[in-house]
Amino acid sequence: MAYPAEKIKTVLIIDDDADDRSMFCEALHIVDESVECIAAQDGLEALGLLRAQGSPLPDFIFLDLNMPRLTGQECLSEIKKTRSLDHIPVIIYTTSRQQTDIDEAKSLGAACFITKPNTFDGICKSIAGVLTPGRV
Repeated sequence: MAYPAEKIKTVLIIDDDADDRSMFCEALHIVDESVECIAAQDGLEALGLLRAQGSPLPDFIFLDLNMPRLTGQECLSEIKKTRSLDHIPVIIYTTSRQQTDIDEAKSLGAACFITKPNTFDGICKSIAGVLTPGRV
């Protein structure tokens, strides 16, 4: 199951659950083995990576909402108000199905909102759907 990703080089997953990060990166590798998966365990670590001098920026950011230290909403807000980062599509990738979370994420600038699938194949399909040119 290989899905071509046009010029996508890196994807950043921000999630406090180590198993979810690992599964996401594994699924991303199946979707397109040429895309590098970068992982951060929370919003503060992610912002540090994104703001590091000379570090390449990811082509997409997948962001969980429910995290300690800095929530997904707070992290999204920081990304979108930082001029060097505001162009990066941020995909909310969370267990929430709450309409209030969806509405808030969109108002903060999220490109789309995905409720985490509960199968590995579902994760692959979700990632492939986002990486399809013209989707986001």
